[in-house]
Amino acid sequence: MAEPFTWPVRVYWEDTDAGGVVYHAQYLAFMERARSEWLRGLGLHQDAMKRDADLVFVVRAMDVDFRAPARLDDQLSVSVHLLECRGASLVLAQRIERDGALLVGASVKIAALRASSFRPCPLPDALSSKLKPLLENP
Repeated sequence: MAEPFTWPVRVYWEDTDAGGVVYHAQYLAFMERARSEWLRGLGLHQDAMKRDADLVFVVRAMDVDFRAPARLDDQLSVSVHLLECRGASLVLAQRIERDGALLVGASVKIAALRASSFRPCPLPDALSSKLKPLLENP
């Protein structure tokens, strides 16, 4: 099993709601940042993929399970696990934890689209070859 990618996130005032906890939509932003940094760490820069391969990734579906709140100044860890790598899509498991305790879990389906048409397209072989070795359950 591949080690998960993790990205640290600190909770700031701007992330919280009137109740003093992280606003629910902000968790999605934390996950987006982790996915972007995961790709960057693999040498897959999204601006270059768009420019050079006419490829963009979009979230097609997301199932989110909110279990416990995060609060101001919490240090969180956001992880990315690749579960599936298909012709034109990826399925990721993401977790947001504080000190090892699960706060939010999500299943995220990512679609590969042509940037010029926003129509589905197959993942380029060079991209698939970088991702497939990372599958959590090969």
